[in-house]
Amino acid sequence: MSRIMDLFLAFPHLLLVLSLTPILQSRLRDTPLGEGSFLPMASLVIILGFFGWAYLARIVRGQVLSLREREFVEAARSFGASHLSVLFRQIIPNVMGVVLVYATMLIPTNISAEAALSFLGVGVKDPTPSWGQMLNAAQSGNWYLSDPWFLAVPGVMLIVTVLAFNLLGDAVRDALDPKASRH
Repeated sequence: MSRIMDLFLAFPHLLLVLSLTPILQSRLRDTPLGEGSFLPMASLVIILGFFGWAYLARIVRGQVLSLREREFVEAARSFGASHLSVLFRQIIPNVMGVVLVYATMLIPTNISAEAALSFLGVGVKDPTPSWGQMLNAAQSGNWYLSDPWFLAVPGVMLIVTVLAFNLLGDAVRDALDPKASRH
């Protein structure tokens, strides 16, 4: 499993998403996911999720390897707890905080990736609004020369949203970190 994670982490994420999104969209066109303007969103969710799991899996694996050597796990084993009991009562509850923090940190990454892909023309299509698509329209139509608000508003909103989710991830990490000092 570790080698599969290494394989996923070895390739450039954005380049793979750029090349595989049109292929997946053509394959999904005749399925229920291909109806209406839902196809570009569904293909982005599938591809970003498919290539994004390795980062979270690497962190969870490291945390589990660290936790299985801790004293409370050894104590549970010495009292005769089964492997499943140790897994569900000791390891998973202690890993959930890390998963929650990293999941909140992945939200701004995926928002930025969607905006970048929509800016490049591979992401969400025209009836569905996207900040990347708005930035592309303002830039390609030279709207920013006559009215800079066409470029400034989606750009600032994208920055504010990504920053807000980064701050949320930091706040969740601080709230769940037992070693953090509380002032």
